[in-house]
Amino acid sequence: MHTMWKGTISFGLVNIPVKLHSATENKDIPLRNLHKECHSPVKYEKVCPVCDKEVTNDEMVKGYEYTKNKFVILEDEDLEAIKDEQEEKAVEIVDFVKLEEIDPIYFDKSYYLSPNDGGTKGYVLLREALEETGKIGVAKITIRSKEHLAVVRIYKNTLVMETIHFPDEVRNYQEVPNVPEEDKIVAKELETAKLLIDQLTTEFEPEKYTDEYRTALLDLIEQKRKGKEVSTAKEPKKPDNVTDLMEALEKSLQKTKTKAKPKRKPAAKKKAATARKQA
Repeated sequence: MHTMWKGTISFGLVNIPVKLHSATENKDIPLRNLHKECHSPVKYEKVCPVCDKEVTNDEMVKGYEYTKNKFVILEDEDLEAIKDEQEEKAVEIVDFVKLEEIDPIYFDKSYYLSPNDGGTKGYVLLREALEETGKIGVAKITIRSKEHLAVVRIYKNTLVMETIHFPDEVRNYQEVPNVPEEDKIVAKELETAKLLIDQLTTEFEPEKYTDEYRTALLDLIEQKRKGKEVSTAKEPKKPDNVTDLMEALEKSLQKTKTKAKPKRKPAAKKKAATARKQA
């Protein structure tokens, strides 16, 4: 399993060397956007609308738009300074609480924690202490220049760290439109609903739930592949330097002709020529 972060878990004066591993993975089936005419993958370029040219990564800076089209420019040095101050490579547990006290709306992403060199005893100590007390740890951690609130808990026999949203990241439920405060519910309707819930109540077995859409899509892709309903993207044409040069020369020549003005004969020469014709 890929290690994405190394650091320590600390609570009190106890420091436990750990490694962080992503506990979940995205199983979405990646579909590319192709040009309908030739089935070639479509490229997405970063283009400046003012300069009308493609912009490379080293030509970009970060900015915060504080009002329409007004930006505060942040240099890499500014961001690195803040990052160095905040990123101490530690999961610092600041409180212990009960899991049921945290509403699931706060939970974001899960990571497995494994002991790093010299951290086995401390890892087991924290795991057993959480198990015996029935508590979870509330911690702070900085990942990829962003500070996260997190909880450390036990899953099976493994410590898990789950990032959770800060309170100001959870939108106010009172702003949700058209939520009824109360309504008149017929007693029979309520009893029937409760009976249906009782009939469908069971123990949670995650293995029995599958992504039916993903399965159907994979089957469709495989059927088309076996039926040879496949398309090969055409290789993009390489620019012909000779043709490009000739085209550029012709355009330049045309442009020069357009700009060129007809030459006028000097007045004296024009009169002399007229006199000769009359003679």
